[in-house]
Amino acid sequence: MDQFRRIQTGKKGDIFLVLFKDKKILDDTMLDEIRTELAQLLGKASGPDVLLDFSQVEFMSSAMLGLLGQLHRKISSGQGRLKMCGIRPEIFQVFKLTNLDKLFSIHKDAPTALATFT
Repeated sequence: MDQFRRIQTGKKGDIFLVLFKDKKILDDTMLDEIRTELAQLLGKASGPDVLLDFSQVEFMSSAMLGLLGQLHRKISSGQGRLKMCGIRPEIFQVFKLTNLDKLFSIHKDAPTALATFT
């Protein structure tokens, strides 16, 4: 099922699972590719439930946070739910500083996050 360069995908029931493959998500080209791949994956799904797994990501740019905000708005407007897991402490600090930890549903790992969808 995995036809993407930047993300590894799967499904658990109706939940889209997205694992970011890159250790560092920095430049605009990479962000554009991630944006395109997420759009292709979610396609016409109206209000999908999505779990983003950051367990392989060691660093990401503030532009990535912007992309996550856009994704959150898009999914929420369709009554879907966006959850995240595997965020390293140093990246989580940025989420806290920008109050994104209050906007996003963030969990320790995939099993914990998946359990909250029910």
